Amino acid sequence: MEPITTQPMTQFAMAPMGGQHIPPGLEYLAQLDQVLIQQIISLCELFSGWEVKNKYILKNSMGQEFLSAKEDNDCCSRQCCGNIRAFEMPFVDNSGAEVLRISRPLRCNSCCTPCCNQEMEIFSYGQLLGSMHQEWNFWMPMGTTYSIKNASGDSVFKIVAPCCPCSCGSDVVFEVIGSEGSLGSIRRTWKGCCTECFTDADNFCVTFDLHLDVRYKALILGAAFLIDFIYFEKNQQ
Repeated sequence: MEPITTQPMTQFAMAPMGGQHIPPGLEYLAQLDQVLIQQIISLCELFSGWEVKNKYILKNSMGQEFLSAKEDNDCCSRQCCGNIRAFEMPFVDNSGAEVLRISRPLRCNSCCTPCCNQEMEIFSYGQLLGSMHQEWNFWMPMGTTYSIKNASGDSVFKIVAPCCPCSCGSDVVFEVIGSEGSLGSIRRTWKGCCTECFTDADNFCVTFDLHLDVRYKALILGAAFLIDFIYFEKNQQ
């Protein structure tokens, strides 16, 4: 693994809780070290196979909902482009205010197209927080490393995919690695045989250091959604 830029980590990512600048709407993330992501099962998609917009709810460790998210794109891209489709995804709080948005362009997902790897940007109130970039290798997407960059384009940490992301009765873990070691993980949880076989609705448990800067918590949180599409969204073409 190539070295990660350490300056952004020491300057921002592990700032003390009382000293970090918190973007508006993200204050709640400052007190969390775990977020549960639950995708809502669509009965229409379940019985017809017609790809609908993905919907999610985000909860704290006690199961209390604090954000919801919904994929925003057109019907044609969902049916024709499968899991590589472009989308916007706003995150709204319980009052209906948008606090986060992720933007994913249409990109290939093949080792034959190293110039068109997966990427995604994450915004808060229109301000860029950072981005996620798939690093090219011969085995994409298995065993792929993803570089997470801040708003200035500096690589601040990486997310490492397992060599075998298949879920056969167990969870699938994507490690979040910083310059000084592990910062957390994105865990896709096993839902049971029936749910796994008949739906592509996924549940994730995202963990991070409690004192991590909320901007980097938001980046890790957003990365879970790109991982969901790359690895676990079934192609319904």
